Amino acid sequence: MSDRDELQASFEAYVAARRGALLRTAYLLTGDSHAAEDLVQNALLNVVAKWHRIVDDPDPYVRTVLARESVNRWRRRRWREVHTDVLPDRAVRDDDRHDERLVLRAALARLAPRQRAVIVLRYYEDLTEAQTAAALGISVGTVKSQARDALTRLRTQAPELADGEDAGVDGHPLPTRQPVPGDLSGL
Repeated sequence: MSDRDELQASFEAYVAARRGALLRTAYLLTGDSHAAEDLVQNALLNVVAKWHRIVDDPDPYVRTVLARESVNRWRRRRWREVHTDVLPDRAVRDDDRHDERLVLRAALARLAPRQRAVIVLRYYEDLTEAQTAAALGISVGTVKSQARDALTRLRTQAPELADGEDAGVDGHPLPTRQPVPGDLSGL
């Protein structure tokens, strides 16, 4: 088997193993399942050209491409967005976790793309501040301020998601490694 064949096989194995996790991250970044699939596809197209350099530890590079591509896609497409006062009919589940996920999804959608990317990478992907900064190509200080501002905005927009037991600064709970309740994998 040639080196090229081995690289191709390792890339295919990576995609097969990590596809679900990549789609979840992309969904949290975009808020739309179709856009998430497109985002993953475009990110993997960018990654395959660099695979020979990142084959040993591809996750940080792939997350970087996902986050940056998400922000770039938002910048390119935001002027095409169409708002409507009439929402389509949807079936609603009665369970509380579903309601929390809907509230969380709506609150994440109202964040700026960079703030959303910081929250997703920092608290959902469980990256450190330095890893998040490296993935987004920004400073650690910017990660801290974006996370602080995003968490403040999330607390304001969705106070029902805050856990009042661990009161932190100004009565707001301190962020944990995952600042939102419940398992987000069902999003």
